[in-house]
Amino acid sequence: MKQYHAVVAILLILLATYIAFVYSWPTHKPGETSAESEFSTERALKHVEAISKFPHAVGFPAHRQVREYISGQLQGLGLRPELQQGYTAGDWANYSKAVNILARIEGSGDGKALLLLSHYDSNPHSSPGASDAGSGVATILEGVRAYLARNEVPENDIIILFTDAEELGLNGADLFVNHHPWAADVGLVLNFEARGSGGPSYMLLETNRGNSKLIQEFTAANPRFPVGNSLVYSVYKMLPNDTDLTVFREDRDIDGFNFAFIDDHYDYHTALDNYSRLDRNSLSHQGSYLMPLLLYFSKADLEGLKSLNDHVYFNVPYFRMLAYPFDWIWPMFSLALFCFIALIGYGLKKKELQWGAMGRGLLAALLVVLATGLAGYYGWPLVLKLYPGYREMLHGFTYNGQLYIAAFTFLSLAFCFYVYQAFRKTGLANLLVGPLLLWLVVCGAVAAYLPGASFFILPVFGLLAAFLVVLGRKENNLFILVALGVPALWILAPLVQMFPVGLGLKMMITTTLLTSLIFFTLLPVFGSFRENLRPAWVCLVLFGGFMAGAHFYAGFDEEKPRPTSLVYLLDADTRDAKWVSYDRLLSPWTAPYITKGEGEALDERTLSSKYGTGFNLAAAAPLKAIDAPQVVTLKDTVIGGERNIGLRVIPQRHVNRLEVHTNAIPLIKAAVNGLQLPEYYLAARKGTKLLTHYISDNDPSELELTVPAGERLELTLYEASNDLLEHPLFTVPDRPANEIPKPFVLNDAILVKKTIHFE
Repeated sequence: MKQYHAVVAILLILLATYIAFVYSWPTHKPGETSAESEFSTERALKHVEAISKFPHAVGFPAHRQVREYISGQLQGLGLRPELQQGYTAGDWANYSKAVNILARIEGSGDGKALLLLSHYDSNPHSSPGASDAGSGVATILEGVRAYLARNEVPENDIIILFTDAEELGLNGADLFVNHHPWAADVGLVLNFEARGSGGPSYMLLETNRGNSKLIQEFTAANPRFPVGNSLVYSVYKMLPNDTDLTVFREDRDIDGFNFAFIDDHYDYHTALDNYSRLDRNSLSHQGSYLMPLLLYFSKADLEGLKSLNDHVYFNVPYFRMLAYPFDWIWPMFSLALFCFIALIGYGLKKKELQWGAMGRGLLAALLVVLATGLAGYYGWPLVLKLYPGYREMLHGFTYNGQLYIAAFTFLSLAFCFYVYQAFRKTGLANLLVGPLLLWLVVCGAVAAYLPGASFFILPVFGLLAAFLVVLGRKENNLFILVALGVPALWILAPLVQMFPVGLGLKMMITTTLLTSLIFFTLLPVFGSFRENLRPAWVCLVLFGGFMAGAHFYAGFDEEKPRPTSLVYLLDADTRDAKWVSYDRLLSPWTAPYITKGEGEALDERTLSSKYGTGFNLAAAAPLKAIDAPQVVTLKDTVIGGERNIGLRVIPQRHVNRLEVHTNAIPLIKAAVNGLQLPEYYLAARKGTKLLTHYISDNDPSELELTVPAGERLELTLYEASNDLLEHPLFTVPDRPANEIPKPFVLNDAILVKKTIHFE
């Protein structure tokens, strides 16, 4: 084997890997111009800039300003925007006043309508919401403008919906789906979202039945840069990360497509989700989905999208989106298994294979999987021990997360090359049997338990073909073997990065195991090299280099600030005050208020947060004259075996949130401001939380509770305002430039606790 052939083969593998990532999404060129009838990223960016100047969560001053801006833009397009206002609690008992923005383009037909969806509220309390979901709003505004510039009349009505209070519990979507007459007209939804500030936008389906018809129509619409696969949606359905589109599917059986980018996850729901950090390529990718889909589905039959059949689907560079029926899964697996057995028989007959040598080949493959699996499983916990500050990032993805992904990828490759160098004398043909057997076990398992991942069988066919080449030739053609490994690179390489980005670095094991599986598909190439010890050392050096880079990028600074939290907690009953923090470690900003180890954190209740995070640090605080809410008992009666209690909680200061907890007694009924909480929520309620009211205009909260007669009811109220840094009674300074408010938790808040007893 000529040495330069090996070098060229590696370069081709690197090129194929590069294409797998680069071809996924468009490249935006600053200052580019587009025709009036085409989507323009530059024009869309102007909307993002206008929307994301200030945090605009429900109840915040900029919330109304953003709503008025969006309504004005719709009016400027010649549309007649409407506002839908109402109170909802969603499925999570997060009660709020939602104000949706709607508009409608009339079609020439009488079929179902196409709905364009995003939400305009940002996450409380510090996120400007440029990506989540200012990018979605901007994509739709610019896409509708470009569509109207074509002067075409759609066959289907086009409904534009910008929901409110999505961040609080999908409340705006609940308000529209269950209380607006237009909801009955909707046949398909296109929802634009973000869970980070960059990266390619993934297409995720939402359907209660089969996906085959939706995939066929999506493919027919022919978006230029489709990114998505049925494995991602299978995983998405297992996670508690719903979107507005979920309400359409669950409550009205309306199908749709989600489009969301998830990279730079550390910006999600933080003060860093701003205009400057939004990846322009990601915004371009959203537009590249919207325009062809809008043109296609504005004319398509939206009443014929239901199907009982599922498709396996995945994207491939140049071929875009490929799909095949679930019915093919077991036949394809059976064909691969048959070919494997046949090739074993062929190799034994030709005496290219020996049973003992194949056993050693299987041992080598198992050692690779064991080593890479252990590296991924224990590697990240070890990193957390070395860098405890990473735990302050509740996202689970650090600013240097991509460096760690690269490092663990090269560590896995180093294991792979080293193991197969040690087993080199076994012979390449014998070494291929173990990886093929493991690949078939993986494919059989996903066919049975995760059929959306069944496109994993396609790289196996490439490996089987390479196995045949190795068995049939004394000297292998490296370029043929590389070509047979390209499908694995194009299909699987993006997953190496995607899973730890989307699920957090705690899932680093997916990176290491997928790397080993990809290596197996390229073993015919690497096994043809004269030796693999040198590549092992190169990969080990690269591992060390990326780990060193991660170390030098591990600290916090202005570009990668540390998330911190501080809350002033006043117990209105005992007149006891504390400084409390969700942080595990003190920062220069929190240290003047909380001495490490002093006091105890709030332990009797855990305020609701995305990840169930509790207070970790506490210290005594000076008593301030903060007004507690006024509680007025409206009724307290016993009828039969039920006790009915009504009370009104009236803020005595400007507040943003009221959270109500109960003692551990059964609740028969519960309502807030006349809105009943679902019975299934009350039955499945865990812990003590009853509801959270995200308050607009300082509205009171009127509670109606029904409990068994004779039970002692205790209510604990937590009333919060996000004005700790601005309140005249406090002198808490602004954070330094290398710190930001910690997301997903109550922050920069004055929290008043009040307990009420009903004996």
